[in-house]
Parts: sequence; structure tokens; C-alpha cells
Amino acid sequence: MDASLRSSAAHVLVVDVERPVPAPDDVHHLLRVLRLRDGESVSVTDGAGRWRLCAVAGGNVEPVGVVHTEPPPAPTLTIAVAPPKGDRLEWLVAKCTEAGIDRIVLLDAERSVVRWSGDRALKQLARLRRVASEASMQSRRVWWPEIAGPVPAREMLDKSRPAEPGGRAVTAGDVGIAVGPEGGWSPTELDGIDDTVSLGPHVLRVETAAVVATGLMIAARA
Repeated sequence: MDASLRSSAAHVLVVDVERPVPAPDDVHHLLRVLRLRDGESVSVTDGAGRWRLCAVAGGNVEPVGVVHTEPPPAPTLTIAVAPPKGDRLEWLVAKCTEAGIDRIVLLDAERSVVRWSGDRALKQLARLRRVASEASMQSRRVWWPEIAGPVPAREMLDKSRPAEPGGRAVTAGDVGIAVGPEGGWSPTELDGIDDTVSLGPHVLRVETAAVVATGLMIAARA
């Protein structure tokens, strides 16, 4: 990470880094919550690889640096997960985003305790994208993660490695890991799948497993 990006007093999403205009809520956060003063450094990004340094000026931000463009992380890493109950999913999304995951796919598994469809799914996805945005700003990301789903679990199990006790170690070739619901994968979902990965020797909660899987994939990619 560029040192100036790391050291900026805040990091906010804008539509256009050429003419950066933070959203009203972000302006409020900069001026009223963080109490930044004129001249203090703020970095802005479009969430798609472009960013630049700005400075607080008269209740807004003014560009003071050139526009930087960073390539997307490669390969793209995906965590697929059956949502846990309550606010644990928001915690999962925030922490996986901070750790650097590129894509989060929500799963509808046979033993899922949380199921969304229709308008409710759209509202929940919008909420989680706000959580991911806040976590991206906190962690100085310039590529925002994708939040998708819900999709049938078996659809992702054909593309990602299921996390299972007794599986093999995560390697650089694992670009997607699927974490099952609290009750685990069903025999039907694992039928015909003989390549699983281990997340360690202990029984983990869904949200913990997702963060561990993210960390292992990122470490292997690096």
C-alpha cells in the first residue's frame, strides 16, 4: 500500500476521482465526527482501482495529488458462505473486506438457518454492501469487494472448495472456499466432491471460518 494512502486522515468513496465530491454522510463524518480541519489529508477512490489524495477545504475536499490507478488483485478470491443469524453476517462481511477478499457470495444451503428471497434479499444485499463500503474505507481499499447471492449452495460447491474437517491445506490454487451453515453441509451437497480444505483443527463458527478462509487464501496468493 502506498504510504500516503495509509497515512491519510480518512478514505472515502466518490463517483469520480477527477472531480471528487463525497456523499453528504461522508462529509458529515469527515467534519463532524473526525473533526478534520482545512488542509488535512483525505484520500478518495472510486472503488474500482483509481484513487488520489485530497485536502479538506471549506467543508469539502480539493484534489492535491495525481490520480493513481491500481490493477485489480489477481487472482480474484471468493468466499462463499451460508449466512449466520443476527448481526454476525455484518461482522463477517466487514472483517473479510478488511482482510482483502474480492468477492463474497451468499449461499442457500439445505441446512441454512437464514434464507432470503425477493425484496428481502435485495434489501439485505444493499445493507451488506454498505457494510463492505464502510470497511473498505476504513482499511484503505481502492478495489471494493463484490457482494452477490443468495445462490444454491451446490452451484458454488462446483466452483469452490468446501471447508471440511479432515480436508487438505489451502494452497495458492484455491481461489474460492465455501463455508457451510451451522449444521454443516448435507450429504447431498457433498456428493461426488472429494477435494475439501481444512481451516484448522478446531470447530469454528461460520463467521470465524469465513475470516480464516479469507486469510489463508490471501496468504497463499501473496
